[in-house]
Amino acid sequence: MEQVFSCGTSPIVGLRFSLHPMADNFIEIIKGALREADTSNVWMHTDDVSTVMRGKQIHVFDTVRAIVLYAAKTGAHVAFNGTFSIGCPGDSAGDVFLEKDDILLNEPQIREIKQYVSSQFALYPMNNPDYMSVIYTEVARAKEHGVFNESMHYASGLHGDIHQVFTFLEESFTHARSDQYKHLVMTVNMSINSPSHKGDA
Repeated sequence: MEQVFSCGTSPIVGLRFSLHPMADNFIEIIKGALREADTSNVWMHTDDVSTVMRGKQIHVFDTVRAIVLYAAKTGAHVAFNGTFSIGCPGDSAGDVFLEKDDILLNEPQIREIKQYVSSQFALYPMNNPDYMSVIYTEVARAKEHGVFNESMHYASGLHGDIHQVFTFLEESFTHARSDQYKHLVMTVNMSINSPSHKGDA
């Protein structure tokens, strides 16, 4: 019998990401960012390739924004690659902190940190036959936010203040899913403090 999977209804947001500081002391930068960010509102596990984070959407975005900013404030050229997911049919109820309140633990400490970022994102509204209209709507949203950079193959370019970019990404992640099509994947790549950004900050 063919096994049928349906999109999940759990509010769990998952993120698997990697940080790549272009510096000899990359281990210190990565561990320092993970240590400096308050991660008590999310479940996290780091292996030899990447880190997985799970919890409420607001806390996943708050925590990863802090981790990226703390790595970037060292001045090193940092690359970030992340995959966000919600509504995965194979998701489990374990390893989450859904009982946490909605108070953001990192935002008060990082809100004044200024940082330019060049980024790319792609949306995958799973099982949605009208996925292209969803993507076009979110690209228009990026333009409204003033963070759209350019169209490109397999992604859309974003740039500007890192807080504005993260705000857009979280809004897009919210609006690109619906009650009917709950499973959404979003990939995000960021380049920060790149020598090629000189004059863009």
